[in-house]
Amino acid sequence: MKSYPIIIEQDETGYIVSCPAFEGCYSQGDSIDEALKNIKEAIELCLDDEEKAISSIIVGSVVLER
Repeated sequence: MKSYPIIIEQDETGYIVSCPAFEGCYSQGDSIDEALKNIKEAIELCLDDEEKAISSIIVGSVVLER
């Protein structure tokens, strides 16, 4: 079983999710649960299409405040 990192963002209308392991792999949902379900489907489509995973490795995350 492989693991894929995802990024969850909230905007005025719901949640935006992306999987940086695949170029252009993103989705959205009205709730976090819906967004997670949708990004799982998007990842499956990337895998089914035999998209190549981006070769970079995420080493951490930082929240910058301004």
